[in-house]
Amino acid sequence: MTSNPTPAADLALRRTLGERRIGLVAWRLLVLQAAHPAVAGGMDRYSTYRAHPWRRIEHTMDSGSRLFFAGPEERRLEVARLARTHRRIKGTDAAGREYDAQDPAVRAWVMVTLYEAMTAMHELAGAPLTAAQQDVLYAEFTEVCTDLGIPGEELPATAAEVPAYVERMVREELELTDVARYMLHDLLREAPAPRRLGPLRPAWPLLRALTARTLTALTVADLPPAWHERFGTPRPRTAAALSWTLHRGLRVLMTRLPDGLRYRGHAADGSRPEPGRRPAPRIPKARSAGSRADRLEAFFRQVLDQTGDGRVDTADLQAMAHNVCWQLELPQEREDVLYAAFEGWWKELCAGMDRDGDGAVDCAEFVAAMSAGLDRDPAYLERGLAPAMRALFRAADADGSGHLCADEYRVLFGGSRVHPAELNEGFRELDADGDGRISEAEFVAAFTGFFTARTEATAGTALLGRA
Repeated sequence: MTSNPTPAADLALRRTLGERRIGLVAWRLLVLQAAHPAVAGGMDRYSTYRAHPWRRIEHTMDSGSRLFFAGPEERRLEVARLARTHRRIKGTDAAGREYDAQDPAVRAWVMVTLYEAMTAMHELAGAPLTAAQQDVLYAEFTEVCTDLGIPGEELPATAAEVPAYVERMVREELELTDVARYMLHDLLREAPAPRRLGPLRPAWPLLRALTARTLTALTVADLPPAWHERFGTPRPRTAAALSWTLHRGLRVLMTRLPDGLRYRGHAADGSRPEPGRRPAPRIPKARSAGSRADRLEAFFRQVLDQTGDGRVDTADLQAMAHNVCWQLELPQEREDVLYAAFEGWWKELCAGMDRDGDGAVDCAEFVAAMSAGLDRDPAYLERGLAPAMRALFRAADADGSGHLCADEYRVLFGGSRVHPAELNEGFRELDADGDGRISEAEFVAAFTGFFTARTEATAGTALLGRA
């Protein structure tokens, strides 16, 4: 799909979001969002941020790119995609409070934190936007909110009213939720190595510790004063000094760089160049030697437990379906078919593995069932896994030919963001007879092997991941 440059009137918004130093306030933004009880409830139940943080961040950046940098048609498609996703995120949190991702007030808070982060980036760098600049930025920003269907009455009426709105929310609505606390202090300390790390992968433990410590200190220092007053969190002098140095130093540096380096993936004139590909990956190899139980445990943690809470239930299978639908532009009725197939798979998993009847499958139950040969039972496979894989295949088969061509495979497994070498490797793995296309039987057989933890497929790893 070709992206058309947005009108010149959107330049302030695109320049602000596209500048690389926006990353300095990104974690602060996530913490403020996760401190809303309704957001925390949805994240805790449905989000893959614990097990697959980099994939989750990639999806967020992709969504933001389509909302704020692309043309009207891509924005329309993204608004529809978000609506389809959010209608499934609702429930009751641990305290018995209902949450719904479609709640207008919650959606308004999530969006306003993004605008507030843009103004905070300038303020923390010692160059706050003027009132006139804020008015221009806020007007462009609220146009996107209108396209998202957020009622105007849920948003501050003017840019000048945003600070009071944020302070009121912090003091009256936000909580130091478990999710916000985890985002602030623990997520980066536990995060797996990003797939883009390449040759630096062996150094990830050291890089992770350094990054986590720095980002936590920076985020704590940058949170609004009302946050520290409400939750009694200290703002150490060393953290304040780090914030001052990074924000002001990076602002000075960025003003001296050419636009191609200053802005992430988008020219300063608003045009949107073709997305870059990551370096050629290390193609996953066959499973290393080890006991069946060890390999099953690793598979449970890295693939099945999508939400990272140590157990598998309907939310994990829904997360898998969501990850697939994120890549495909499916109409709602076709999405519903795919979600229903994955729900059927979950019910079969639960029926065969949930020995204690708690409505979820833990790692020990999974290993015991698989070790006992449940994955070799044709009836078990045909009632759950196989129908889900057929539904996945048919969702990807855009032209209904009964085969996946190379282009259909690329759409499903990552498109332009994934290096061609990895796409080619995965396609060859699934194309068992080498005829240059993937049949439904080949697809189902390959993913049955992957989801029963008997094969290590490049395609499976790319779709639902190790990191």
